[in-house]
Amino acid sequence: MADFTLSTTNKTSVRKLAAPIADAATFNGIIENILTNNPWGCTSWEGAGVSHDPVEKAGEAYTARVMYENTLGRVVGTAAARAPTLAGFNAAKTEILGNTALETAIGGSPVADPDSETYACRLKCHAANGEVYSVAFTRTSVRVSSYEDDAVLAAVEAWADGVPALA
Repeated sequence: MADFTLSTTNKTSVRKLAAPIADAATFNGIIENILTNNPWGCTSWEGAGVSHDPVEKAGEAYTARVMYENTLGRVVGTAAARAPTLAGFNAAKTEILGNTALETAIGGSPVADPDSETYACRLKCHAANGEVYSVAFTRTSVRVSSYEDDAVLAAVEAWADGVPALA
């Protein structure tokens, strides 16, 4: 029986942020800036007969959280809504905060809980050397994965060092 031999070495690196990204708009702004300005010098590519942009969203999610407080300020309930876009996140949060039937059912006043919100986005990138890799953002980290060439990580790291929310 033949043995498997290592043909490539895919790497993953994670940067834990010193502080969570402030809010969903800031988070989305970082992602949109990458898609618009291509700071890592990625190139367009074709795979399985499909043309791809140099950097494209592979998935994203935003989760809004609302607490319900009684007249003493104690939390008596919570509500959460997960949406696939920033617009959906904002609409869901507004709907929850303004939903009087839900407020009555839970028995407290709704208060946004921005510290408990979560945001995530995974970008699929094509390096100039031909590698396809991912950069995944959450509110608290940036993960570069499926890369071989350390220059890929160096480009993302140098860019992230210049973004105050990611330093």
